[in-house]
Amino acid sequence: MSRILKVTVDEFLEIAKALSNESRLHIFKQIQKANMNVNEIAEMFGLPSSTATVSIKKLEDAGLIHTELLPGTRGFQKVLSSRFDQLVIDLKDEEVPSDDAVRYVQMPIGLYSDCEVRPTCGIVSEESIIGYLDEPRSFYEPDKALAQLIWFRQGYVEYQIPNKVPYDARLTGLEISMEVCSEAPMYNMNWPSDITVWINGIEIGTYLSPGDFGGERGLLTPPWWDAHRSQYGLLKKWRIDAKGAYIDGRQVSDVTVDALGVHDAPAFQLRIGVKPDSANVGGLNLFGAKFGNYEQDLLVRFDFTSHPKK
Repeated sequence: MSRILKVTVDEFLEIAKALSNESRLHIFKQIQKANMNVNEIAEMFGLPSSTATVSIKKLEDAGLIHTELLPGTRGFQKVLSSRFDQLVIDLKDEEVPSDDAVRYVQMPIGLYSDCEVRPTCGIVSEESIIGYLDEPRSFYEPDKALAQLIWFRQGYVEYQIPNKVPYDARLTGLEISMEVCSEAPMYNMNWPSDITVWINGIEIGTYLSPGDFGGERGLLTPPWWDAHRSQYGLLKKWRIDAKGAYIDGRQVSDVTVDALGVHDAPAFQLRIGVKPDSANVGGLNLFGAKFGNYEQDLLVRFDFTSHPKK
């Protein structure tokens, strides 16, 4: 059965950027033929491992490939596979809401309303460490509102997200995007962690983060932050609509937007965490707009359809 990716013109632009580099295009073609790991790709194309990793990250961010951690001869190895066989571009953009049917909330990562964390843990602003490292009490400091990087090995942070849907409209979809990765001592590229998102207590889906990324400074990470610590994450998207819940376009559950209890409420609870009984309790790093590789905080998108009041 062919795996078909249907995208809008705007979504295709990101894919086109990912494949505009000749080297990345050849790498993608090879992954379509057979699953490979990073070292095999680097060796096949005569690339430094770091260069191959950057190219793979761009293909993954564009939603073209899937990475999975599998046991190898020396610990875990990241195995890459193609997610789709065909690409369909919807030139009409019929499924994309008009401008007056989309609203956004940018939530600073330090404005959580509740938390429960276990070490290793910590919070830093753009300029300094907040409180003390590996001290859960620091998560209650007033300066937490300035946080640009939050990390913990186990637990959660929870946010109150204001409902941006007009009273005379119906919610049709929610999308939550964030820059995240696992939490290892210092950093470890092969450190799997199950990162879960809940809305109003309902589990939306779990993302298997492959590792805690370092070795090269994040594009936005300030110079004072130790280069041997976590530097950046991956931009991941959880989406819920009338058909189910998805992570980066891959369906992970049958939970629908109507089941979340968001429609008439003034706000909803967004929880991000690592469950103690997860298969991979590898913690998480959550990045703000001034840390890591992506200039955004937690971004929540509301899709809705307008209708006249009765």
